[in-house]
Amino acid sequence: MSETPFDPTVILPDELLDRFRERAAVHDRENTFPVDDLEDLTAAGYLAILVPTALGGAGLGLAEASVLQQRLAGAAPATALSINMHLVWTGVAKVLADRGVDSLRFVQEGAAAGEVFAFGISEAGNDLVLFGSNTDAAPAPDGSYAFTGTKIFTSLAPVWTQLGLHGLDTTSPDGPKMVYAFVERSDAVVTRDDWDTLGMRGTQSRTTELHGAVAPADRVVRRIDPGPNPDPIVFGIFSVFELLLASVYTGIARRALDVAVATAKKRTSKRTGTAYSQDPDIRWRIADMALAYDALPSQLASLCRDVDDRVDHGARWFSLLSGIKHRAVTMAKSVVDDAVLVAGGSSYFSGSELSRLYRDVLAGLFHPSDPESAHSTVATAWLGPVES
Repeated sequence: MSETPFDPTVILPDELLDRFRERAAVHDRENTFPVDDLEDLTAAGYLAILVPTALGGAGLGLAEASVLQQRLAGAAPATALSINMHLVWTGVAKVLADRGVDSLRFVQEGAAAGEVFAFGISEAGNDLVLFGSNTDAAPAPDGSYAFTGTKIFTSLAPVWTQLGLHGLDTTSPDGPKMVYAFVERSDAVVTRDDWDTLGMRGTQSRTTELHGAVAPADRVVRRIDPGPNPDPIVFGIFSVFELLLASVYTGIARRALDVAVATAKKRTSKRTGTAYSQDPDIRWRIADMALAYDALPSQLASLCRDVDDRVDHGARWFSLLSGIKHRAVTMAKSVVDDAVLVAGGSSYFSGSELSRLYRDVLAGLFHPSDPESAHSTVATAWLGPVES
């Protein structure tokens, strides 16, 4: 007997997404965090979709989470992107646990209990990303670490309860070491009210200052060498981040395509008297959008299943992951651009959903891996490293 097919509408029914879509315009206009969306998602068990059922979660894999994030992003991109950062940590916990590393079990238990985990990795000017850090990680004799530095683009800023972050320990005898750990909110963590952006305004991805914020010893989850590293936490973060991020932007593209199709069917040409859906140029443009979009969901499903099933792509993993993120965000931007052209001048008004999607989709270009990094990674995978 075959398994029952996964039905994303059970967790994200249409009526819930309709509410999210209505609220998205308000949070974008008012530059506020979608607390109401988070409350609904928490009630639906969304924070624990990647947590095993034995620990109180839904027991889903990345493949199912990707589908859900595409669906959520089609209604409220900022909500999807912000909750993405929580799902990254629960996804990393799953990736590590699947590979015999249980150091993030507290993340799984916390998510099931309603904890909200934020992603404190990005730093201004740090193009090493996971391979280095501008944040100082100072060790204490009891095994704890105090973190001092500044993190940028900290989504979920108003509501997170635990911040997963990294820093560089330069003083331990076996150093330098990259230290991955979790800190709670305290007076040593300052969140700037500086999120006033072009798009994705609801994520409230504010700057976070760390002034000796302490991660206790049992929340220090990994100490590894700086630089490229095969450690499971590096693979876990990179794989889950890239795949779920690509899922969000693929979801935006799908929504833009759906809006373009609906608009083409209801707009009528004054010249011909027929619907724009009968215009050959509009039909070509929508077909081009669909051709670009159709490739991504299946690619995402395949790579997500490979992570879930522990398929070994070896050194190719990083080019595959950075590649799908790059394709997803560039495809999504192109599709939204074309959707705006199909919809016409009405999409130029700020109250238009396509206007918001147009601004929201631009954020995809700034997330790691950026176009330069993705091309460098893929070139190295196919051509080998640049000769010195």
